[in-house]
Amino acid sequence: MPGDTPELPAKDLRTLIPEYVGLARETTLLNPQPGDPGMRESSLGGELLWPADELWPYCAQEDHWTYGADWRNRTEIVPGAVPMVPILQLFARDVPGLEFPEGKDLLQLVWCALVHDQDPGPVMPRLYWRNEAEVVAGGLLTEIPMVREGEYDEDHMPAPSTLSPTTAEDCPRWLDLPKDMWETWEPRLRLPTGGSMWPPDSNIIGTKVGGWPAWTQPADWPNCESGHRMEHLLTITGDIQLGDCGGVYFFHCRQCPGLPWDWRFDCP
Repeated sequence: MPGDTPELPAKDLRTLIPEYVGLARETTLLNPQPGDPGMRESSLGGELLWPADELWPYCAQEDHWTYGADWRNRTEIVPGAVPMVPILQLFARDVPGLEFPEGKDLLQLVWCALVHDQDPGPVMPRLYWRNEAEVVAGGLLTEIPMVREGEYDEDHMPAPSTLSPTTAEDCPRWLDLPKDMWETWEPRLRLPTGGSMWPPDSNIIGTKVGGWPAWTQPADWPNCESGHRMEHLLTITGDIQLGDCGGVYFFHCRQCPGLPWDWRFDCP
């Protein structure tokens, strides 16, 4: 009956559910802007400060492919190993809210820019924590392999961008609400048709460090091998066309030696 539909007393979850505010976390929005970042700068899709004694990573998956010239009806298998592409470089001086491992002040991320059968998004990402001074003292890799035309999918290649980090307050999407909060409020917001009339939340969608993932599918937090639920480390989204505008979320466990990490691809 129409009278059974609740009238929302607020515009968003912050005022509708008082305890929702307590779930807020600080996030650092990276705010990428197309530019020409150098290897000594934090960047999205820019050059990386890579040690000379470490080989550049390649993806050798046999089934990686690209959509080719016509994404609607054909794909092209890319044989052999292809270089991974630079995705993100963060120096500690630019993201003071990010807790680096002891002795490290540089975070780097690369991934394969092709599509893989086991997942529609980019896979085989690799994450590195480094010490900037040690990398520079040991010499830099001068010839970083570049992917050639046909060896990448354009949707997975970020344009070189400078970063202008800013901090903000980030709250979870309703998909991440604690079970007791969900069970209390979902019935009160249920429509006679069976759906829910959830008001907007205060989750920030964008490339960011810390805060909460912006899930479009059910929340899928990874656990480390010791059984700890990992923390959200960073999100790459919005600045790259990932599938149907989803995101890639990275997580790590600060309770275990070696900071084990994992990732999730999320596509609506």
